[in-house]
Amino acid sequence: MKKTFKLSHSKIKYPRLIEAAKNEAKKYLKRERNKVLPKGFDFWDFDCKFGADTESAQEIHVTQINEKISHAEAEQWQSFYLEIIAVPANRVFVEREEEPEQINDGTEDAVGTVRQREATDPFEDDQPSEDS
Repeated sequence: MKKTFKLSHSKIKYPRLIEAAKNEAKKYLKRERNKVLPKGFDFWDFDCKFGADTESAQEIHVTQINEKISHAEAEQWQSFYLEIIAVPANRVFVEREEEPEQINDGTEDAVGTVRQREATDPFEDDQPSEDS
């Protein structure tokens, strides 16, 4: 989707035009994500650009679309350019170093201090003794 959104209309108020632009972008993303992926790809990635016009548009992340539209609203822009291109991609997994697990006999509370478990049974007194 490559589109210049006009934010001036004789009958539609400015906030409704902003909401309509956000909704249109959201619908487009949903429609593209539901398309069948080509073989060998894991997910749809999106190359996005946003700016006052096509020449001044800068690359943004897909999660910044609503934020940028809200910025245009705050600045009272009369129009803005939004480009969203769906690109099939593969996930890249980054291996993390595994931290060795600490094994201890106690339990850890919310602060991180270790409390030792008591070796005695708390129900010892409740059981009848065999001597009586």
